[in-house]
Amino acid sequence: MSLKKRLDCPERFGGSFRWIEKASCGFLWSHMNRRNFLRTSASASILAGTTQSLLALGDDNVYRKNIGLQIYTLRDQLKADLKGTLKAVADAGYQQVEPYGFPGGLEMIKIAKDLGLGVNSIHFDWEAAVNPTDAGFSDFKKIIEKAKDTGLSHLVVPYLHNKDRKNLDDYKRVSGNLNKAAVIAQEAEIQLAYHNHSFEFQPMEESTGYDIFVQEFGDEMMFEVDVFWVKAADLDPVSLIKGLSGRVSQLHLKDIKKGLKLPMYGGLPKEAFKELGNGMIPMEPIIEAAKAAGVAHCHVEQDQSPDPIASIKESVAYLKGL
Repeated sequence: MSLKKRLDCPERFGGSFRWIEKASCGFLWSHMNRRNFLRTSASASILAGTTQSLLALGDDNVYRKNIGLQIYTLRDQLKADLKGTLKAVADAGYQQVEPYGFPGGLEMIKIAKDLGLGVNSIHFDWEAAVNPTDAGFSDFKKIIEKAKDTGLSHLVVPYLHNKDRKNLDDYKRVSGNLNKAAVIAQEAEIQLAYHNHSFEFQPMEESTGYDIFVQEFGDEMMFEVDVFWVKAADLDPVSLIKGLSGRVSQLHLKDIKKGLKLPMYGGLPKEAFKELGNGMIPMEPIIEAAKAAGVAHCHVEQDQSPDPIASIKESVAYLKGL
């Protein structure tokens, strides 16, 4: 049964998963084995309490106090003026950045830290984990060593090439490799996670690639949920986050244009990417769900914008004004 069917029909069972309806808490997706029993038991205790509204949280809200920016948003500006662009990020009110291209970009990380921006998470050269060149994951271990030296706590797989997602067996193979890589990362006190697009949710052989990841990922492997791409697949980000409670390490917050015909599993037009508050995704319920689900960091991102600096300012102002 596909993820969308589970979201639409929580009373039905599919494979080794079931949806449990929780009053005022949406749906909790639990895997009926020991490791996920422990996960969901901990999550249920969190979800059992009354969720505070973001308005009530005020300045104490952990995500607004430490809001991040995935700086792929500013890739062209960074090439033209690295320090000036990162200073603009700090001046806009962001507290941390999530760079990309690791183990490259070390100068970017140094400048960000010098400007007072935290660097906890990074998107890295994922082929070392998805398609290791040897059974010992030697290339990935080098990345882990560099990440530890750099003071990173999270590494994120940002994408999958077409060759690695042609069928469900591909997703199972990728899951197996990422599980092994996640164990190596955890030994270095680094969390490995997978960042979604919308293609993972496309129906495939009565299931989806994301279903396989949810089923196959071990305790050590987490998700970085991009709410834009979840919505692009015509799914509800809040339900997904609640269903994966305890398994989501980070979120990407970005908005999608109103009126688009969904789902869209491929490339989206540039105008589909909107500043927070200018699209169809309510952000307050997502941030509430993130708190209940134990998410560590939230990062704003906007893949396309005619004026990225203006866009990141508008998005952070929107979050602070909620």
